[in-house]
Amino acid sequence: MTYQSIEVRKLTPTIGAEVFGVDLGGQIGNQQFQEIHQALLDNLVIFFRDQSMTVEQHKAFGARFGKLHVHPNAPRAVPDHPEILVIKADENSKRVAGEVWHSDVSCDEEPPMGSILHIHEVPANGGGDTMFASMYAAYDALSETMRGFLAGCTAVHESLKSANHQYRDKTAEQRFPTAEHPVIRTHPETGRKALFVNRGFTTRIPQLSKTESDALLEMLFRHAETPAFNCRFKWRPNSVAFWDNRAAQHQALWDYFPQRRFGYRVTVCGDRPFYRA
Repeated sequence: MTYQSIEVRKLTPTIGAEVFGVDLGGQIGNQQFQEIHQALLDNLVIFFRDQSMTVEQHKAFGARFGKLHVHPNAPRAVPDHPEILVIKADENSKRVAGEVWHSDVSCDEEPPMGSILHIHEVPANGGGDTMFASMYAAYDALSETMRGFLAGCTAVHESLKSANHQYRDKTAEQRFPTAEHPVIRTHPETGRKALFVNRGFTTRIPQLSKTESDALLEMLFRHAETPAFNCRFKWRPNSVAFWDNRAAQHQALWDYFPQRRFGYRVTVCGDRPFYRA
């Protein structure tokens, strides 16, 4: 589309674009909001530079797109703001969130629509980039025979596959959901089909034996992570990434230990995945 209130510069032909001319902490009019929304649908992940937002402004921008999601098992690290997820790694970290390719909280019955990450501090010597992959491209690159086969399959997504090592001391307020979703998902807004399994959460395809399921899932994970489907974003302080969780996966690169990376994320609630032939 032709944008009138923003400038959109693609990172790759497949996925990713930088957006200019927006103050996410300020007043965003209806036309600019609609164009940001369209840029997200067109590019699956959009990036903004030099954005100064308070926690309240960050939440307010996310809430323009829908109800804000509260992570089922992450610690409540910001008092009075359960919707804020702290993204942090430093010299004391043993692991970092998101270092395996994944789609956020795909283990929920209604996985999030999207996530908005505002990075405040980046490693002093570089590193800490985030990779994003188009699951439209992953679906389109499958053979017609494989697409037809997968259209009849579902997959189980389990929180504990991702979280077991992070939350050994579980609290009463934490939840560890499991959900079953179509392997091929129809995007509710664009109508396009996307591959919807990921290494971080997906554990099995119940229509297959364990051996068949393990082999097929490993093939699909590797396929989804193909570099040709990817873009790579280099963070600077006060950069923002907004990704469409319904048709994109991402991976946070932890190549900066023992340096520090810090930011806040809000997540927008989504709907139940479906497949439409």
